[in-house]
Amino acid sequence: NPEGPETSQLAARNAAAEGPNSASRRWHNFPLKGFKLSTVFSEGYQKEWLAQDALAGTITAAVVIPKAMAYATIAGVPVQAGLYTVFAPTVVYSLVGSSRVLSVTTSTTLAILTAANMEGSTAEEKQHCLATLTLLVGAILLLASVLRLGFVADFISEPVLIGFKAGIGVVIIVDQLPKLFGLHISASKFLRKVIKEVAGLPDLSWPTFAIGFGTIVTLCLLKRYARRLPAPLLAVAGGIAVMAIFHLDKHGVETVGNIPRALPPLTLPKMDLIPELWGGALGLALMSFTESIAAARAFAKATDSPLVANQELLATAL
Repeated sequence: NPEGPETSQLAARNAAAEGPNSASRRWHNFPLKGFKLSTVFSEGYQKEWLAQDALAGTITAAVVIPKAMAYATIAGVPVQAGLYTVFAPTVVYSLVGSSRVLSVTTSTTLAILTAANMEGSTAEEKQHCLATLTLLVGAILLLASVLRLGFVADFISEPVLIGFKAGIGVVIIVDQLPKLFGLHISASKFLRKVIKEVAGLPDLSWPTFAIGFGTIVTLCLLKRYARRLPAPLLAVAGGIAVMAIFHLDKHGVETVGNIPRALPPLTLPKMDLIPELWGGALGLALMSFTESIAAARAFAKATDSPLVANQELLATAL
C-alpha cells in the first residue's frame, strides 16, 4: 500500500499515542508485511507500454489457450476445464503478483500431479476431487504466505527440480503416445501402458500419426531456425488448416469437438476427501510456487521491481 502524507501523519499520531515502538512492532509482526498491489497499480501504468503489451497478450493467449486445453487432457478432465485455468488466474495475478512478465496458468507438472491424485475416480468424483484439491492448495499457499515461508524456494536445488521434471516428462510422453498413434489404451499403470502401446503399434492410425508427428517437427524446426516466431501458435494454426482442408476427421483423426460455452455448474469441495488428498495438495502447492518463482526470476530484468517471495505465495494461493 503506497503511503501518502496524510497516511504517514496519521500513523505517526497513532504511534505517539500508543508508545514509541508499538507501531513498528505491530508492522514487524504483521504476517503479510511488504505486500502491495502489482507494480501496474503501485507504480503507475505508462501508456507507452500499451501497444507492446497488447501484442504480447494476444500472442500469449494464442499459445496458452491450446496448451491449457492439452494440459486438461493430461489431468484427465474435460478440455473446457483448461480454458477456465487460463482466464481467472491471469486476472488475479495481474492484480496482486510481483512479476511483470509471469503468465499464470497450469503446467505439465501440475496436470500430471492432479491426474495422479484423481486416478481411479469417476467423472463425477473428479469434479469433487478438483474442487477439494483447489481449496487445499489455496489454503496451504495462503498459510505459507502468512507464515512467511517464501524463503523455502531458495533451498530447492536445481538438480532436484530437473530430475523431478524429467520423470514427469517421461510419464507425460507415455500417457500421450496413444493419442499420437491413434490408439485407445485402457491401462492406468505405467508399465502396463507401455506394454499395451507397443502391442498396439500394428493398429496405428497413420493419418493421426502423420499430423501429430508433423506438428512436433514443425515445433522443433521453428524453435531451431525461427526463434522469434510463436512456434506453438503457428503449429496449432497449421494443424487446424490441414484438418479443415483435407477433412482428416473422416480418415480416423479425432478432434476435440464442440466445447460447452456455458460456465460449468458449481461443484463444492467434499470435506471427507481432505484426509485422502492433503498429501497430494501439499505437493501441488510446492510445485506451483517453485515453478512460478523460478520462471519469474528467470525472466526478470534488472530494471524490474524485485520479486517478493511471500507475495508470490499469496498471489499463487488466490
